[in-house]
Amino acid sequence: MKLERFFDFRNRGDVAKPFLSHLEDLRATLVKSALVLAAAMAGCFLFRDRIAAFVQRPLIDLDPQRAANLQSLGVADSFTISLELAFYGGVVLAFPLMVLFFAEFVLPALNAREKALILPGAVLGSVLFLLGAAFSYLVVLPQTLAFFFQDARAMHWQPTWTVREYYSFTTQFVISFGLAFELPLVVLLLVKLEIVDHQTLRRTRAFALLLIFVFAAIITPTSDILTLLLMGGPMYVLYEVCIGIAWLMRKKNAAAALPGPAGRK
Repeated sequence: MKLERFFDFRNRGDVAKPFLSHLEDLRATLVKSALVLAAAMAGCFLFRDRIAAFVQRPLIDLDPQRAANLQSLGVADSFTISLELAFYGGVVLAFPLMVLFFAEFVLPALNAREKALILPGAVLGSVLFLLGAAFSYLVVLPQTLAFFFQDARAMHWQPTWTVREYYSFTTQFVISFGLAFELPLVVLLLVKLEIVDHQTLRRTRAFALLLIFVFAAIITPTSDILTLLLMGGPMYVLYEVCIGIAWLMRKKNAAAALPGPAGRK
């Protein structure tokens, strides 16, 4: 298979762009995304103390004394952890623009009406990401911390966590849920590109369920069944929602293709 075929999905217009033009577009997209992410990281770094307090809130609610006894074992922990928090905070802030940039790269051959959907799609992706992150922070993360806290106590161990372990765990945990909630956007993109339809989604429901929980097991920082269910469950519900949306999209397209008044917009 030729490498040029990787970009066939971008040659749906009247004029096919050469291979090097695709690479140039990809480079420009990556550069714009990197600049936006860097700017967002710089802004978050200025407020690193507030972000650190926000991330530590679930542990404070669980055990204020334990939160006050987080240990810093590295000389440069305050700086390196601040950079890590700035990176993840930058991802959250820059995510809408990054989605928009990559949407513009993936879908250059759309007509004017379809291009108008790029911005709403970017907004939808951002909303889904924030919903997943908020669901993790408010519901799943406190339950997960409590589970491991009590489990250590049940083993007659004193749970002593370091600041590096705690902040790495919580930030990766929240970001993982945000990315997992992007499933509807990915599925709808595949439907829009006519790669799959609602019938395909229905036929592969069991296979999709397996993949969802495998994906959830990979991206979650923990291996407990509770976290797996709390991530995989909402993802599967969103998959079922995608089937309904894909059916509605097919019905609308079929109605628009009919001649006469039924097909008029």
